[in-house]
Amino acid sequence: MTRIVQSLAEMSQPYRSILCDLWGCLHNGHAAFPEAVAALRAFKAGGGKVVLLTNGPRPWTLVQEQIDALGVPRDCYDAIASSGDTAREAIANGAVGQKVYHLGPDRCAPLFEDLPGGGAVELVPLNQASGIVCTGLFDDSAETPEDYRAILLEARTRGLKLLCANPDLVVDRGETRIYCAGAIAKAYEDQGGEVLWLGKPYPQIYDLARRRLGEVGGSLQEADILAIGDGIATDIQGGMQEGFDTLFVTSGIAAPAFGPDRNAPDPQDLDAFLQGHQLSVTAAIPFLR
Repeated sequence: MTRIVQSLAEMSQPYRSILCDLWGCLHNGHAAFPEAVAALRAFKAGGGKVVLLTNGPRPWTLVQEQIDALGVPRDCYDAIASSGDTAREAIANGAVGQKVYHLGPDRCAPLFEDLPGGGAVELVPLNQASGIVCTGLFDDSAETPEDYRAILLEARTRGLKLLCANPDLVVDRGETRIYCAGAIAKAYEDQGGEVLWLGKPYPQIYDLARRRLGEVGGSLQEADILAIGDGIATDIQGGMQEGFDTLFVTSGIAAPAFGPDRNAPDPQDLDAFLQGHQLSVTAAIPFLR
């Protein structure tokens, strides 16, 4: 039976570094979770280091501005690593060529500015593009991946590679579920298109997270690192692949699978869910606290 804890402090291993997901763990897209903030503050007060590890398709500086506005205080973490950062490195290195079609909202345009190493790309219409960078839906409040069928068909016909800057399929903005870039990338891949996935659970973002940990003096030993998240196929699978212990937040994106009470996930439902994904976790927790 999977161990269910009620607080981060119950984890018996004396971890020295935490890689913590954002959406679903530390905030819900509208506001920060005070108990999660308090838990990370307490961990830091004990000498630990916290890197916020997010599939947000923006540079970490813009992620910080976003969570500032949501009420996440800067004293509860030490650094941020985003899938946007890994995407910027890949774009600068020519992963999708020099003429790029940006499939995503205008708010993600800074992804292409001041690229690492002085790299630069030109944003062009799809019919002129050498590749695609997908950061999400143009209007995630009203659209679904089905609305992109024609764009994806044209891209596949032309053999364009699609760089996915956010592997998440969906997130919950408050009580509303919205599609992310990963849903479009999966649809493209299902059609036979080539996709470069950047972010959790893929290795590049964990390489970046280790760099961030090193910069703030965190331990890089696998046994010292705890990965926290609510995404079974992103946070948990990625953490396990890297050899880290994992803490699964059950009240997040998969909450309906564990019964009606988000504060008390059903242990049998939880085990069935993990077995269905052929994954295990070090422990589960209803909410990060």
